[in-house]
Amino acid sequence: MSPYFTLDDFPPDEIYVIDTETTGLEGAPKDLVVDVGITKVSLSKGTVEDVFGSVLGYDTDQWDDYHRDAWIFQNTDMTLDMVSEAPPAMEVIEKVRKILKGKVVTAYNIAYDMDKFLYHEPWNMRGHFTTCSDIMIAAMHVCKLPSQYYGRQYRFPKLDYAYKTITEDDPAGIGEEQDHRALSDARMASHLMIQMYRDKTYHVLSAKD
Repeated sequence: MSPYFTLDDFPPDEIYVIDTETTGLEGAPKDLVVDVGITKVSLSKGTVEDVFGSVLGYDTDQWDDYHRDAWIFQNTDMTLDMVSEAPPAMEVIEKVRKILKGKVVTAYNIAYDMDKFLYHEPWNMRGHFTTCSDIMIAAMHVCKLPSQYYGRQYRFPKLDYAYKTITEDDPAGIGEEQDHRALSDARMASHLMIQMYRDKTYHVLSAKD
């Protein structure tokens, strides 16, 4: 049996969408996940359910300036105190692993959330779930923003741009401005996926890692 499936072959009506906020763009082990959010989507019903959201706790007194001055702390409501007072990172990671085990999972930018973080220490989630089509890649072909790079027709749209361009009436209840927190971003990505599925521009194709 092929490891690949489409909705026509096997409709996974529980698709989990995960989003992370991190201390930087380089990925593990240099950067750390400090916020995680998970939603559950039913494409057939067009519903989004909050499943989990948490800041990850670290001893920020031991951090260097690179981590303490991360973009996430300068541009959102997340603070170092929130990280210091949050549940221990490994406790949160184990909860996420339990939630996603054996599930169908996607993200807005799989290459970032999964390839740079969730597939590495201390998450170790490669093969833990089945990934399905990247929401960002589908949005790229809808938004069609010209690429500045040779050999690439379109560039990847930022989540807030794709969400505002493709969905109507702010179904995730974000308001005027994206807050760049993991759970709210997961909600945005989920409603974006639902709208593209309705528009037949998002197709579920998956392969086990």
